Amino acid sequence: MAYSMDGYDLDETYPNPYGDTREERFERLRDKEIAGYRAKTVRSGPMLEVETYPFWNCRNGNRAAKQKESRAAQRNLNNKNAVKNVVRLINTNFTEDDIWATYTYSDARLPPTVEAAQKEMAKYVKRLKTYAKKRGFAELKYIYVTEFENDPKKGKHRVHHHLVTNFPDRDIAEEKWKGGARTTTRRLQPDRFEYEGMARYITKDPRGNKRYVASKNLKKPIITTADHKFTRRGVERLLRGGNAQSKLEKLYKGYEFLDLKAFTSDYVSGAYVYVRMRRRQ
Repeated sequence: MAYSMDGYDLDETYPNPYGDTREERFERLRDKEIAGYRAKTVRSGPMLEVETYPFWNCRNGNRAAKQKESRAAQRNLNNKNAVKNVVRLINTNFTEDDIWATYTYSDARLPPTVEAAQKEMAKYVKRLKTYAKKRGFAELKYIYVTEFENDPKKGKHRVHHHLVTNFPDRDIAEEKWKGGARTTTRRLQPDRFEYEGMARYITKDPRGNKRYVASKNLKKPIITTADHKFTRRGVERLLRGGNAQSKLEKLYKGYEFLDLKAFTSDYVSGAYVYVRMRRRQ
């Protein structure tokens, strides 16, 4: 039986960027209680993420479990996972043929609550669905984020929505909005990390409430896990640098290496290694 960091906030467990190659740093990777490393791979469209983290012999598990109980930052895990979900759903389901839109309200039409704002957006999406069905467009796919801020002390009451959708007509998409204020639509433009930058922007930590809604017909990213794909020595060699790119591209054929980040902990042995790769054209 072994114990791993599955379900833990790895960013909080391993907060220290791996910034040097001093021998004493590598000693923490050589803990004999580390049974191996678990590799979690997430395929989202052309993007491949690899999260590699240790699992230990069960007698060492209790020590790591106590860390989870004492971490105040654990309360942020749901928000972090929501951002990851939005990034991965967008990368999996949308292309340059699709659009990203931002919708705002006039003062006279501002929804009083976040629930009211969500209802307005649901009505808008229904109008797009109806139009798409009548015109024979592809089944509507979407994911939208509502940002709501209402602070009477500061005199602020602001609401807007970001929408990513496969609805093909930007002019009609703007016409169907009934919020009484500015709309902005544009075609999706991928960068090196596909649409991650845009997705993180629309889910950035807000001053107020932020929620996302996704259509049920979205494809899910493909997530797999494998034990022993990376050995203790393999992780150490990876962190020593030199040929990490060639090793990873050999291991994940058809993908181009983008970047690698590694982190260690003052309390838990081993390292957390995060890799991003992109499917070759």
